[in-house]
Amino acid sequence: MELIDRFAEVDTTAICDADKTTRVMDSGIRPRSAQSRVFGPAFTVRCRDDFLGVLRAIEAARPGDVIVVDGGGRELALAGEMFARGALVRRLGGIIIDAGYRDIAYVSRCALPIYSRFVTPMAGTTVKLGELRVPVTCGGVAVNPGDMILADEEGVLVVDPARVEGLLDAAAAVKKAEAGLAANLAGGRTLSDGTNLAEHVAALERGEPSKLTFT
Repeated sequence: MELIDRFAEVDTTAICDADKTTRVMDSGIRPRSAQSRVFGPAFTVRCRDDFLGVLRAIEAARPGDVIVVDGGGRELALAGEMFARGALVRRLGGIIIDAGYRDIAYVSRCALPIYSRFVTPMAGTTVKLGELRVPVTCGGVAVNPGDMILADEEGVLVVDPARVEGLLDAAAAVKKAEAGLAANLAGGRTLSDGTNLAEHVAALERGEPSKLTFT
């Protein structure tokens, strides 16, 4: 099964449960389009108050790439409807901007996953080249060119490509355990019945290391 198909069977919460060190963009980076699921390598851009770099990235990126823009968290739009349409033509995997996005009337119905910190009608200029394929900061976390971007309605994750397969395996195990617990709860059993809660609390009270697990 392809990795993208395996991601479709889990979610970002299960991945974060599997690995507490996962890079998570801050909650100010929100989905703006009809599709929120993202899975693809980062094509990074750094620019400030000018969106020429974003345009260059859309035209240079490969199908499946996710445009990740370090816009400095400024409240100016660095992309809009035409950029979304252009990214769809190029078959890109999404656009994530730590700045503003505009033309939400179109974007809200768009099949391309689009995330931004702000929605604003005012766009930047087009006179600065910007920087492409460089390490950036987006949503408060480091993003390197080629890092894998995994996102859904819960948020945006940044993962070292070498770790994706293992994380998806671990996330699938989390989902399986959760499904078992949910079935038990539906059958009238309690959270205590489905976890090691009593033993976990007792161990912590004794000052011993312990981990809450499903049983």
